[in-house]
Amino acid sequence: MIDADDTSTSTTASTGTGTNAPESGIPFSSLEHRRHQMFPRLSSAEIDSARRFARRKLFKAGERIFETGSVADGLHILLSGRVRIETRDAQGRTTLVTEHDDGHFMGEMVQLTGKPSLVDAIALTDCDTLVLTPEQVRSLIVADAQLGEHIMRALILRRLGLIEQGLGPIIVGNGDDARLVRLQGFLRRNAYPAAVVDARNDAESVRFLAGLTSAPEDFPLVFCPDGTVLRAPDEMELATRLGLVPTFSASQCYDIAIVGAGPAGLAAAVYAASEGLSVVVFDRRAPGGQAGASARIENYLGFPTGISGQALAARAIQQALKFGVHVAIPTAVDCLEHTSGRFALTLSDRQNVRAKAVVVASGAAYRRPSVPGFEHFEGRGVYYWASPIEARLVRGQDIVLIGGGNSAGQAIVFLAGFAKSIRVLIRRDSLDATMSRYLIDRIGALPNVSICARCSLESLEASNGTLERIQVCHADAGSERIERIETRHLFLFIGADPKTDWLTSTGVHLDEHGFVMTGPSGINPDTGCLPLETNVAGLFAIGDVRSGAAKRVASAVGDGAAVVAQIHAWLGRCAEQSSAS
Repeated sequence: MIDADDTSTSTTASTGTGTNAPESGIPFSSLEHRRHQMFPRLSSAEIDSARRFARRKLFKAGERIFETGSVADGLHILLSGRVRIETRDAQGRTTLVTEHDDGHFMGEMVQLTGKPSLVDAIALTDCDTLVLTPEQVRSLIVADAQLGEHIMRALILRRLGLIEQGLGPIIVGNGDDARLVRLQGFLRRNAYPAAVVDARNDAESVRFLAGLTSAPEDFPLVFCPDGTVLRAPDEMELATRLGLVPTFSASQCYDIAIVGAGPAGLAAAVYAASEGLSVVVFDRRAPGGQAGASARIENYLGFPTGISGQALAARAIQQALKFGVHVAIPTAVDCLEHTSGRFALTLSDRQNVRAKAVVVASGAAYRRPSVPGFEHFEGRGVYYWASPIEARLVRGQDIVLIGGGNSAGQAIVFLAGFAKSIRVLIRRDSLDATMSRYLIDRIGALPNVSICARCSLESLEASNGTLERIQVCHADAGSERIERIETRHLFLFIGADPKTDWLTSTGVHLDEHGFVMTGPSGINPDTGCLPLETNVAGLFAIGDVRSGAAKRVASAVGDGAAVVAQIHAWLGRCAEQSSAS
């Protein structure tokens, strides 16, 4: 989710009514005490500061200033008049969010990203406004730091409110259906508001399903605000319908294209864009990478009480947007080619993007155990991360978790507050060699967690298509015994393999484990290769996908910062060579 202040909280918040909104508006909930930050009234000096970047636009009473599903002109500052902000669902029902008057500004995070609006803005009277496009909003934020802080915080808090209230698409299906959980997780990690209605238990489902012909294979159904109903969509189909998939200009050539929006990729994007480079970031699913699935990171510098991986990634995305990074999520890069001193990236939707330099930050894919038929259980009781969505599913149940690293430890501590019991299976004799001491001590104090050493997964058994039990091999004192454990939920934190399949056409050097090799020592000591550069000139690798990288968030962020300086050096070298020729 997105986070709006300097604390490590990961609690969502509501929208609520504005300073002068009627009492019938939706409740503020956990953001009630921050109403003044959500809906600040700009001073005349602040409005004058914004005038430098804005254009004037008039609206008649009853006219829509922007509407759900359409891309708005940008951020609107209301000089005079009154405007109603409301949401509507797929069946046309409206919900009041707030009402604005003189000095307020209209918008939330889409006014910074240029994505379709999530709300309607209707002029209740004739209105006089200043309009700032997303580019002009970013220019204002950078030029006027104090006003920029007020605007950014308000945009973020308003999105938090929409998320908490679920004022977006409505997903209807069985609450534990793997496809529903995946869609819900996808939207949540992308900070996109949505509501989930359980078709089996929620009386609200009757209203949505009335008169709709559907078969079991049609679920989950997604009711979009524009009235469209999607039947069992995948993530890309849903993202396309909601206008999240970006389009690119064939004539544009970015200074840097970054593939992967984990901590390394996002750090590189922020540092590069803040120094004036044009940057695009691609990720096939959501920001944060594997770190984004961490329930709480407690050993990252500057967060003494810890921060969730998702909140950390959200802050990085907000910084990237502030500096003008083109964030393309969800978008996969299928192929990379290097010709005529430029890189060409072919996207999964067959669009092509050009860049002078490319940063490989694609991280790693979750490792799967070599168990016969394992693929049939993915999404049917097997999980690779632990978020509040999974926590809700395992409440009061006996679960099993495999893994002994820090990610596993963070998941254990988080899930222990929900599950009845957790059996932790590890191959080694103890956690000492693979997990940080603070996590080991905390796990040792949890009464519902037990550690089973020298264990390996042998097989999985299903009932009605979902996981029912697992078989585990215990290697005790040289002998082996098989144990059957009843569980409907298995969490896997057993490492990951580098995601480099999209690089096959480049000829980039990989080590024996498939990680990208960088620097003279990893390629050829006699070359002038930069420390994070690959054997392909202008192609750099950072974070977990890089051979020899420390698998830590701080190390990944350090790579992201360091690679920008090296790209500057490389671009300078290219410019010198070009002028010399």
